[in-house]
Amino acid sequence: MKASKEASDEASRKLPAGQPKYDIAQVSIALVSGLTLAITALFMCVAPLTGNIAGARDFVVYWATGQQLVHHANPYEVDGMMRTERAAGLPTGYGVLFMRNPPWALAITYPLGLIGVRVGALLWSLLLLACLWGSVHMVWQMHGRPSQLLNFLGYSFAPALVCLIVGQTSLFALLGLVLFLRLHRARPFLAGASLWLCALKPHLFLVFGVVLLMWVVVSKSYKVLLGAATALAASCVLTWLLDPAAWEQYSHMMRTYGIEREFIPCWSVVLRLWVSPQTTLLQYVLPVLGAVWAVVYYWRRRRIWDWVTDSSALMLVSILAAPYCWVFDQAAAIPALLHGAYVTRSRVLLAVLAAASLGIEVALVCGVRLPSAFFLWTAPAWLVWYLLARRFRTETRG
Repeated sequence: MKASKEASDEASRKLPAGQPKYDIAQVSIALVSGLTLAITALFMCVAPLTGNIAGARDFVVYWATGQQLVHHANPYEVDGMMRTERAAGLPTGYGVLFMRNPPWALAITYPLGLIGVRVGALLWSLLLLACLWGSVHMVWQMHGRPSQLLNFLGYSFAPALVCLIVGQTSLFALLGLVLFLRLHRARPFLAGASLWLCALKPHLFLVFGVVLLMWVVVSKSYKVLLGAATALAASCVLTWLLDPAAWEQYSHMMRTYGIEREFIPCWSVVLRLWVSPQTTLLQYVLPVLGAVWAVVYYWRRRRIWDWVTDSSALMLVSILAAPYCWVFDQAAAIPALLHGAYVTRSRVLLAVLAAASLGIEVALVCGVRLPSAFFLWTAPAWLVWYLLARRFRTETRG
């Protein structure tokens, strides 16, 4: 009996630092990950089998856009899009949906025009799932392969799972960001080309982009810029081949059905609605302030700048200051939050992050809709959490 106890004690002492016995953080991560991933998996199994579910989420706008392109129709035309979306199962209570991504994103929707809505929903979901898994896995590798349990904070991060469920493109942008972080040293041209995926959601990367351009000039990393320009130019040519009038049609759609008519739970929109609802330019006040901060932030670190670690706070500010940002767009915060999880020694903070993610899932299950002021807390919370995680990176676990 005594020998058995001594062996157990010896095994405990051999546990790697960062992998203690079961504690509040591990239990919280396991519970939250299990619940959220189970809900998501259930949805992904049911959606392809039910046309109405496949057509009642944001995915339908990408599928309908592909259908319009394949049939040489205007992907920004009201009647055609309405007819296609209704046939796919979009509820009559919804107005017509348009793809708000820039026209260079039309290329990713064209293949959806060649298949049915159910098969398309399945393949689209699997592609998004691959983006999430691949992104988390690469972030884990870039940080030296710490405890894999912490990766589940990324896999089960509520904004990413919401993005997966509704079928949005934010996970493509996440993948582009992570590929850039991984490739910028060894393969700068490919790193720049990967930024095309970020350009699917350019409003999320305005503050980030300011530092990126400064870094290119200071470090003379012009291959990154060349790669980005090449990918963007190629996608614009492909867009012109698919729909020569795409930019004109897109511009008309944005003037007629712009975001200023919607409530989006982010602080830039709240600022505009509070000060002057008709003045759209007010939504760019926070991005400008964020860019000023980013210039100072980068310049002080320019000689030792490390994209893998220093970009974390930068990206979280970019999300917080975005001119508009849905909760599912905050999937782009995963690299920063995982960085914080890997370096912090506070077990309580890890549990708090898991609980915050679960809170979003519970709110949605309880009927809180995405365009709700409830989600205003999320973007500031990720930034505050990250700063605390860095603050306690050398403190005793607590």
